[in-house]
Amino acid sequence: MTDTKSTTGQASLPDSPRAAVTEIFHHHYRRLVGLAGLMVDDRESAEEVVQDAFEALYRSWAALRDPQAAVAYLNRSVVNGSRSRLRRRMTERSYDVPEAGAVASPSAESLGLDRTERDELLAAVRALPRRQREVMVLRYFLDLSEAEIADWLGISTGSVKTHASRAAGTLHTRMEAWQ
Repeated sequence: MTDTKSTTGQASLPDSPRAAVTEIFHHHYRRLVGLAGLMVDDRESAEEVVQDAFEALYRSWAALRDPQAAVAYLNRSVVNGSRSRLRRRMTERSYDVPEAGAVASPSAESLGLDRTERDELLAAVRALPRRQREVMVLRYFLDLSEAEIADWLGISTGSVKTHASRAAGTLHTRMEAWQ
């Protein structure tokens, strides 16, 4: 057994892969759905991304050298899965041709803007360009350092700083407009 107090809140993980993944699931599922939700903007897609990550973790459990790395594996899997989901959407949308005279329906974000400040902030985050949104989510949701974000996204630390600064400026401007 391995000490996993930092990742699961328990003293150790069970020996059985099924039991270990189940325990990690109970401790991290909601947080991971929240992370994915910030990235993909709808709960159903977020839940699917997280379920796919847990399925992949279970399938590759035997190859996992360090069970303590399971949560980090899930974090990265969810971020990568969310990014893939968004890329697929962009591709699908590029092939969607609206019918003549069709009026686009408002998004859930635009309908929710008149709710609470929290909903407005989430909508503003979702409206950020993809890379800026990724940097902000990784920084403030996963609490990663600039160097860790750069490594995760495969960009330079300077690019991380630039994306974070631009995103913060955009969010600040939007929040000032609400007040």
